[in-house]
Amino acid sequence: MSRLSKILMQISGILFIILLWELATGVFHVFKWIVLPPPTDVFMAMLAMALDGSLFVNAGWSLLRVLLGFIVAAAIAVPLGVAMGWLPEISYVVDPIVEVIRPIPPIAWIGLALLWFGIGINSAIFLVFIGAFFPILLNTIAGVRNVEKRLVEVAYTFGASDWSVLRKVVMPAASPTIYTGLRVGMGIGWMCVVAAEMIAVRFGLGNMILEGSNLLQTDVVMVGMITIGLLGLAINYIFQVAGNYMFKWQQGIGRAVA
Repeated sequence: MSRLSKILMQISGILFIILLWELATGVFHVFKWIVLPPPTDVFMAMLAMALDGSLFVNAGWSLLRVLLGFIVAAAIAVPLGVAMGWLPEISYVVDPIVEVIRPIPPIAWIGLALLWFGIGINSAIFLVFIGAFFPILLNTIAGVRNVEKRLVEVAYTFGASDWSVLRKVVMPAASPTIYTGLRVGMGIGWMCVVAAEMIAVRFGLGNMILEGSNLLQTDVVMVGMITIGLLGLAINYIFQVAGNYMFKWQQGIGRAVA
């Protein structure tokens, strides 16, 4: 299949949804404007917000918050996950704590975030951290533990130390799984920052959606939602392209049909 054919197939579904949306709202008026405005009105509102810069300001604040929270989560979760996967003693101590905290949804932490950090960027960063931390941690643990035992045994047979085995055998073999955790963690962190911005901060896409809802500006709400989706798509695409480049050596059915 050619690259052009794949692109056309990928956008055909989106174009079909937009066409149905326009027919239902702009032609047959199935929904009132306040419930669901036509896509033409939404795109005009998006263009106006892009031209006055407000869309880029809000999107920039959201990206900054999610990036900071993600960096903190990765900086803690990856080393901790490697330690838990490599040393059973650490896992025995930390795993019960993780399993108690992990089921608590990030939204449930909003109250504590406001009490601990107040209204502002720190609360949003904390909620992104909570959302991104556990997917990264669990994938890191799984990646380290699922390294082929044979590879480790061969390294020890040639006289490698524990540190050398971890650095030269385990980490390269576990890196695709760790990277998957980073990718999933970023996606969840992106969702968390939008929720946090509806409560704890002034600027951002989440705050823009909330203000649009309060003012009955449904087109602004839709602009915020579409922008969130497009940025999430772009972030995921960047992760996918970077992953394909870094892990060319990992062959699978997904790569074969790409």
